[in-house]
Amino acid sequence: MASKSELRDQALRRRDATDPAFRTRASAAIAAHVAPLLAALAPRDVAAYVAMRSEADPRPIFELAYGIGATVALPVIAPGASLVFRHYEGDHALVPGGFGTMVPAEDAPLLDPDLIIVPVVGFDRAGTRLGYGKGHYDRTIAALRARGRRPPLIGIAFAVQEVDTIPHEPHDARLDLIVTENGILDPLA
Repeated sequence: MASKSELRDQALRRRDATDPAFRTRASAAIAAHVAPLLAALAPRDVAAYVAMRSEADPRPIFELAYGIGATVALPVIAPGASLVFRHYEGDHALVPGGFGTMVPAEDAPLLDPDLIIVPVVGFDRAGTRLGYGKGHYDRTIAALRARGRRPPLIGIAFAVQEVDTIPHEPHDARLDLIVTENGILDPLA
């Protein structure tokens, strides 16, 4: 079986090889698949992220969240390498964060999300996710669960990022759903 590092490299190469026009169309299709999930789950606070490099762009999902009256929060790397989620309004300026991210300013209120849109480097049909290898989301999700919070984890990615099997470790937080331009994958189905 390939290592997580090898699988990550393969998935990133495939994602990076997609052209920007495809990524724009596919991100819109992903949002269209997420829309009924947001309507059904009716979260108050949705955590997402600002796309970097060739990631699936969740900005259309921000608009859907605002449309159902939810607030949007973006991740910020906190001391200890976990994440906190800061409130974000679409017209507010973002500031540079760690690892090339753009984040809300430090004075933006902290939120505990009811639903998390998770960035994905690679995924398998069991709901195992590859991120960039720093463990930020896994630590953050573990901390939320330790406080009794269990927000649904919805990974968004392009179908080309799927891999056969990712080695699952005990600390890996599995995705509840994976949404690609082709539809919704339910690891429990």
